[in-house]
Amino acid sequence: MSPYEPFTPADGYDQRRGDWAAPEQQQWFQEQQWAQERQWEQQQRQQQQQWYPSYQEPASFYEPAPAQAAAAPAPIARGSRTRLVIVGLVLALLAVSAWQAFRVEGMIRSSSELASAVTAEQGRTEELEKQLATVFDPEGISAAVLPSVFRVRAGDFTGTAFAVSETDDGRTNLFTNYHVVEETFEGGDKSVSLERGNTRIEATIVKVSAGKDLALLRTSRDIKALGIATGDVKPGQQVVVVGAPLGLDDSVTTGVISAYRPDDSDGPTIQFDAPINPGNSGGPVVNTSRQVVGIATAKARDAEGIGLAIPIATACETLGACAKG
Repeated sequence: MSPYEPFTPADGYDQRRGDWAAPEQQQWFQEQQWAQERQWEQQQRQQQQQWYPSYQEPASFYEPAPAQAAAAPAPIARGSRTRLVIVGLVLALLAVSAWQAFRVEGMIRSSSELASAVTAEQGRTEELEKQLATVFDPEGISAAVLPSVFRVRAGDFTGTAFAVSETDDGRTNLFTNYHVVEETFEGGDKSVSLERGNTRIEATIVKVSAGKDLALLRTSRDIKALGIATGDVKPGQQVVVVGAPLGLDDSVTTGVISAYRPDDSDGPTIQFDAPINPGNSGGPVVNTSRQVVGIATAKARDAEGIGLAIPIATACETLGACAKG
């Protein structure tokens, strides 16, 4: 028998037996180990204190920040979101305002263009009306003029008269030539007849000018007055002459102004080429605007297409009974 105890390792494991040492031995070894560890830690602390006298070991525990400190960033985040929302709204409003301004500018531009187009159309319409006014329409002119033109019967003479204005008491003034009513007027009678178809109207000689070959008649009947031209006639203007040649009422001829002779010995005279005959004396010479430019008075003997008329301005100035336009 060996005088030595079998070897027992420090961890209590018996290599020979292959099992653990007794519990009392394990506890003894653990206590020895813990004592050595504590001794080593104390030596380490003493050395640190010697090397770093002012060193203090920091606290081995962590003190959490107060709950309020952790929650502090929340208002900042909410404020940032609020600012972002406000900036977004401002940008949206600016975008809407810019769009509305663009639309308004477009509407203004469209309105201006529309106004310009309307103005241009009005200008073209007015120009077209002027052009239409210069279009020669004998039928239309005759239809407008004939109701105001009558055959004048004065004794054994006949001629033509036409309405030029209305009096304040509702009567109508008419122009004719003095030589048409001369015999009646010189005989002391001032009554004449106005005839058109089956219509017969009594009229009175109110005023005459033998030197201008003009006479003013007046009737109690209401007759539409013809418009009076205010401008000077020009050669080439187309005209319609209405009268009762040889007693044939409602007769119409057409032609142009051949010449305007303001310095004629008998006074200003209009020459035209529309055919006229005895009985046309006193009838209106009408332009394309259906306005009277002259009073047919005479024709040249032994010639064709040479008729003469007294300017309507001369008649209005002499007899003083014209309506405007």
